[in-house]
Amino acid sequence: MKPEPVFEAAEATLSGYDAAERAQIPVILTTPQGELLTQKLVEELASSPAIAIICGHYAGVDERIAEGLATRPVSIGDYVLTGGELPAMIIIDAVTRLLPGVVGSPESVAGDSITTGLLQHPLYTRPAEFRGMTVPEVLLSGHHAEIDRWRRRKSLERTLEHRPDLLSTASLTNDDRRYLAGLGYAPPDAGQVEGRGADHAQD
Repeated sequence: MKPEPVFEAAEATLSGYDAAERAQIPVILTTPQGELLTQKLVEELASSPAIAIICGHYAGVDERIAEGLATRPVSIGDYVLTGGELPAMIIIDAVTRLLPGVVGSPESVAGDSITTGLLQHPLYTRPAEFRGMTVPEVLLSGHHAEIDRWRRRKSLERTLEHRPDLLSTASLTNDDRRYLAGLGYAPPDAGQVEGRGADHAQD
């Protein structure tokens, strides 16, 4: 993709902001060379006055776009897509739901998987019994402390089973650690924790 139309489009899009605001607006380029999209990055982007996203396509974009226009290269994962449109939509969705008023309950956003550092606990609605499957008794007890304890432990169990890598960076209490130890979890030595590579592709 040639640099001229991309520069002109980005500059026209950002022209409605003053110089101070423009300096705070990340210009994202979807690229295999970018940092991996994480909830921490999403939260950072959500605090910006706006974001601009350049979608790579075909074999990519002219290198001068990456050097002279984009300020934040981002990748959504280790796989190849035809273009950057889908990564842009994912970034937009993840960021937008953190903006005030988009999701009805701020507490539900705060309790999401990954946001808390762990995977979310199981969710149940009514009826209490459906096709032989029942809601756990503790959730029907009305005992809020026990419900919170059950939810926390289920989050720990799910994270250990499906994403044990998250446990090395999650904020864990001593009770959490004892519970995980009882499940057979042994935390890796700090020196053995390896970062994830960034060879992702969605030009």
